[in-house]
Amino acid sequence: MKKAIPIIFIAISASLWGIIAIFVRKLTEAGFTPMEIVTIRVVTAAMFLGLIGVIKFPVQMKIKFPDIGLFFGTGICSIVLFNWCYFSAINQMNLSLAVILLYTAPAFVTILSYLFLKENMDSTKILSVLATIVGCVLVAGVNLNAAAVIRPIGILTGLGAGFGYALYTIFGKFALKKYSTFTVTLYTFITASLALLPLTHLWDKWSLLMSDDILLYGIGLGLFPTVIAYLLYTKGLEKVEGSKAAIIATVEPIVATILSVFLYKEGFGVIQAIGSIVILFSVLLINRSKKSKWKIYNKKASI
Repeated sequence: MKKAIPIIFIAISASLWGIIAIFVRKLTEAGFTPMEIVTIRVVTAAMFLGLIGVIKFPVQMKIKFPDIGLFFGTGICSIVLFNWCYFSAINQMNLSLAVILLYTAPAFVTILSYLFLKENMDSTKILSVLATIVGCVLVAGVNLNAAAVIRPIGILTGLGAGFGYALYTIFGKFALKKYSTFTVTLYTFITASLALLPLTHLWDKWSLLMSDDILLYGIGLGLFPTVIAYLLYTKGLEKVEGSKAAIIATVEPIVATILSVFLYKEGFGVIQAIGSIVILFSVLLINRSKKSKWKIYNKKASI
């Protein structure tokens, strides 16, 4: 059970990412642009984490100046790049295609983990990645008419979203070799905030942001699918290979789809159900081989 806890942490974090539409749709209706919503998310998260750090983890708020590059990687190369590319892709193509391109992330993580983290590349991982992509295609419910709106720039930005999403796992692994889960998460959102605030001029909408309803949704966005989700995901990364973590995190589109059915009364057919099962299968597959290794190498430190 102890060895399953990191996997559970990653699955919970992905589930929290899956409910992000609740907050994003409300803030969009209020008049905020996609990048302003991203800024609200990272700034609120940075404020929460900073407050927690001052009260409970003051020692963990210290970093060495040369290591700023690690947080430039998690905060700007990942968080900012991923969100900018994803929202750009949504504006340039069918939403379902943008979702599929975003969930090429496990493939990017598997390749990057092999190249930079020296993780093994085996048939189980490759099969799990392929199953994940197929499952996401089915969950997104792509139809043939979507081909009419495909543009090269949309494909590139969509793949950029998947690549940016993947970079958090890679940079996060390197950062965790030197710093705690809290420190990595805190400085990820501080660097993202410093990059986004000057670009979006969010302060121009301060009065709107401070209205009762909007303030609550902004706080919720920064707390649940951001602070809590990233803390759990980063904690899970301490014990789980990056490629496996990325595949486990693809329960997110399943949660998002279930949410859309019950909260927004959107359609959910047999194809989406099959896609959800395929994604769950890939998650079980990627962890099945690891479970058998635990029995053989139980004297070795868990990964």
